[in-house]
Amino acid sequence: MATATKVMSASRPLEGLEAGRGRLREKLIVTSLFLCAALSILVTLGIVVALVEPSIEFFATISPWEFFTGTEWSPLFKNGEFGVLPLVAGTMVVTVIASFVCLPLGLFAAIYLSEYATQRTRGFVKPILEILAGVPTVVYGFFALTFVTPLLRENWLFETPPQVFNALSGGLVMGIMILPTVASIAEDAMFAVPQSLRAGAAALGATRYEVSTRVVVPAALSGIIAAFVLGISRAVGETMIVLIAVGGTPNLTWNPAKAMQTMTAFIGAAGLGDQSTGSIGYKTIFAVGMTLFLMTLVMNIISIRLVRKYREVYD
Repeated sequence: MATATKVMSASRPLEGLEAGRGRLREKLIVTSLFLCAALSILVTLGIVVALVEPSIEFFATISPWEFFTGTEWSPLFKNGEFGVLPLVAGTMVVTVIASFVCLPLGLFAAIYLSEYATQRTRGFVKPILEILAGVPTVVYGFFALTFVTPLLRENWLFETPPQVFNALSGGLVMGIMILPTVASIAEDAMFAVPQSLRAGAAALGATRYEVSTRVVVPAALSGIIAAFVLGISRAVGETMIVLIAVGGTPNLTWNPAKAMQTMTAFIGAAGLGDQSTGSIGYKTIFAVGMTLFLMTLVMNIISIRLVRKYREVYD
């Protein structure tokens, strides 16, 4: 009896020591996760701070009304024009074309992988699909310029063929680039829908198509919306494809067969070091960057509201 008591008393400090180590590890993990979250916030704040001061100096020289409503954009010329609408229009045209490619195809691919593909097929197809996300965007840009654009010009059905640089080829290739992102996130959202919902719908006589479109997709709608918004945001912020394939001509037009210039393409072209620090051309880069930042911020706010509105919670 005395021996058993000694063993128990000796084991209690060991148990307390192990419990203390476990709590220390948990605190270290929590602290590390907090630092990672704080780092992302600090980086975002740093970007905002870097954009705000030159943008304020720019708008002290150029009227915001002229900047946001003007239809001519030539800020790097001697007598420059500072209307950003041609850049906004070019960005929107390319984004809409890319969205028409990546959103429906990404959703269809997600439905197939989640509801129709076998586990073996899913494990084979999904990694191959995601390889597209790893291709450098400069490769996509040259692919659009050297393959898609000649293909469009040779098979154009209308009177005037697309220009060598055009928004259509850049938007189509950009949609292909974004497709894996949309498909992967949407498929993850649908795969997370409980199997009991599928089983209940099937028990009521629903076909696999009806289960997919009337049960799974509505149940995963918040995740699908998040995938769509992420894809659109990436299209808005893409640089190399539009810089190579869409061109550098700021045209205020909705004709995708013409050359355009997007906001990111202007930033990439003007930020090569030719502008002297403190000049109006240098500050223009930050003004366009701030405008692009505000556009993506509004899109993210809208997406958060939509996700919260349509979110489904399961036990």
